Amino acid sequence: MALAAVLVAACATPTGGRDGEPAAAPSEVWRSDGYGWIVAITGNRAQTYETTSISCLPGGRALDQLGQPAQDGTVRYGRQGVALQTLHRGTEGRATLHLLGTAADVDLLPLPELPAACTRPMPDDPLTTFDVFWTTFAEHYNSFPRKRVDWAAARARFRPKVDSETEPGELYAVLRDMITPLEDMHTSVTGADGEEFFGARLGTRELSSRDLRAAVDEHLREDLGVTEIQNFAGGAISYADLPGGRGYLRLTRFERYREDDNSYLANQAELDRVLDAVFTPARVAALRGLVVDVRNNSGGYDALGLQLAGRLTDTPYPAFSKQPRNDPKDQTRHGRLREVTVAPADGPRYTGPVRLLTSELTISAAEAFVLAMLARTPVPSRVGTATQGVFADDMTRHLPNGWTATLGNEEYFAPDGRSFEGVGIPPTVTIPVFTDSELEQHRDTALDAPW
Repeated sequence: MALAAVLVAACATPTGGRDGEPAAAPSEVWRSDGYGWIVAITGNRAQTYETTSISCLPGGRALDQLGQPAQDGTVRYGRQGVALQTLHRGTEGRATLHLLGTAADVDLLPLPELPAACTRPMPDDPLTTFDVFWTTFAEHYNSFPRKRVDWAAARARFRPKVDSETEPGELYAVLRDMITPLEDMHTSVTGADGEEFFGARLGTRELSSRDLRAAVDEHLREDLGVTEIQNFAGGAISYADLPGGRGYLRLTRFERYREDDNSYLANQAELDRVLDAVFTPARVAALRGLVVDVRNNSGGYDALGLQLAGRLTDTPYPAFSKQPRNDPKDQTRHGRLREVTVAPADGPRYTGPVRLLTSELTISAAEAFVLAMLARTPVPSRVGTATQGVFADDMTRHLPNGWTATLGNEEYFAPDGRSFEGVGIPPTVTIPVFTDSELEQHRDTALDAPW
């Protein structure tokens, strides 16, 4: 039976009110098309639940409505006055959910009531946790055929290792070993004591971000004669004027630009401030070329990459499209294809030649940024090595025992229809980056490559 049918067939009034009385029933209940979410609106609060065919768990604390609905009916929800998502009621009984910082909306379909599974606690024993973990991947993960992994065979191999007496460390090792063959940096499991495992494409190096920044800065100063490197956002963004009238802009992440607030809106405002400082009218007029270095970028918010792309064009153009897997039993079926556009920023913009530097450490939102630059005019050159190959938004899922796991359930497509999931976006000029010999000799062949 499809997930939607299961949810509609098993509805009930939630329990858990004061003095044993039933809690207030939600006034609205929505099911996402893909993602496995239930959104329940009760009064001025929105609670998201994470579902599979065998489970329903709260997806964190409920969010508060912030202010009154906008004229178009959009309602903001968040915590402590900071908006985190919006809900827009559309036509024909449908709605859309937007998680701030993502690149596209999520379609919502109405449900008559909250599913019964969401109204009662789940067992938190090791076997139930294993089953929910396995089922979550089985019903939502985007890449089993691409990774040539037989997930049913993985269940047959690993489930006999788990029973009611399995220790937490043993269970963590089982879940880790199950997803290791996926070689996917968007797959992870986090245990109760802070243990955390992330997959990675074969050959991905573990290099210190701080050391890489220091090595590039030394090359800029000692070999290229750069006299000033401007650092912004706690060192996450750097800019330097290069010889020959070119500029060098480095971003090591698309998040955590402020120590006190990592919300999307705070990051958006900080990035705008930084880009105003970099793209001054005088500099934009004088630049003969711009190097954008995302070789060492761990990702973050897709929308921040689009914000940067908007500083590099005077004309709107297609960035990419995306769609979620939406059938628990058929990985080839997807929800609505969402088109994403790069919009010119309201401020000074640079529209000349751009060179992108990439590597396997160009991850997630950094890859979405590179994807969003492919249809720019003039087309940027891409120098280095292929990006990591993980584009889907991280889908965080809670497990019955309190642990969390992540996976990707979306497909991203370049404007020409290509998908780079699993393999990464290739460069136009292949040059190994951050090799032992280059780091030891303070060289940077990719940065120095002729235009």
